[in-house]
Amino acid sequence: MENTVGDFLRSRRARIQPEEVGLAAHGRRRVQGLRREEVAQLAGVSVDYYVRLEQGRGGSASDAVLDAVARVLQLDEVEAAHLRSLARPPKPSAGAGPSRGRRAVREGTRLLLDMMTGVPAFVLGRRMDVLAWNALGDAVNGFSTRPGGAPNAARQTFLDPAAREFYVQWDAVAAETVAYLRRDAGLHPGDGVLAALIGELSLRSEDFGRLWADHQVREKTHGVKLIRHPLVGELDFGYETLAVNGSPDQLLVTYTTPPGSPTAQKLALLASWTAPETAGLPE
Repeated sequence: MENTVGDFLRSRRARIQPEEVGLAAHGRRRVQGLRREEVAQLAGVSVDYYVRLEQGRGGSASDAVLDAVARVLQLDEVEAAHLRSLARPPKPSAGAGPSRGRRAVREGTRLLLDMMTGVPAFVLGRRMDVLAWNALGDAVNGFSTRPGGAPNAARQTFLDPAAREFYVQWDAVAAETVAYLRRDAGLHPGDGVLAALIGELSLRSEDFGRLWADHQVREKTHGVKLIRHPLVGELDFGYETLAVNGSPDQLLVTYTTPPGSPTAQKLALLASWTAPETAGLPE
């Protein structure tokens, strides 16, 4: 899988101009952004040391060195953590082989999903596999009706022809999706299933390949999701992402909307359509 520390560092160097870090730009520069020598100087390490780091030979780099490089390259917390993962690849955990498949969702988590009758919710796993959902989450996203078996959010975003109509802000969703996969790749080097997914998306989607080459890295925490639903029209959601304790790499994603809002009214309509029929009480 293409995901080296050198690719990431070069992409981060390219976005910073010398003037931004107090350096004078003399004459025409052969590279965009900072040179390796300039990063080394500002980080307080030798040029040779920094070159070895970009070449992927910095496995013994200390936190202090990596933090200094992150500071010079103006990395945020997620990017800095990504740099540490790339420079010092984590060892696979017990039983986590490079081609490990979809992980099961605990029964308790499934019960929690089903009890959230007024909130669209689903569980997102490794590689953006959608592992489970509740009735309202299905009504909003149509997980159970998607072709190709078990849904994957990245495939749906880039390969489903209806995705650009479904996501009002498709460009933002696409960029967020790739940045999240980038982070996953850094945390799980050598994952053959993830490599196959990235290869498939790169071959079949020019947009994915372009965004992947940009080396953006993001967590999936909270934000806004605008959806154009085929039955009820536009839905304006916030989303909150919660870690499922005891189930590594699983996230509970919930969609929120203020009470009484147009989206809440449309959501209530969807909920009435998806509610199971209840048997009458005995007389």
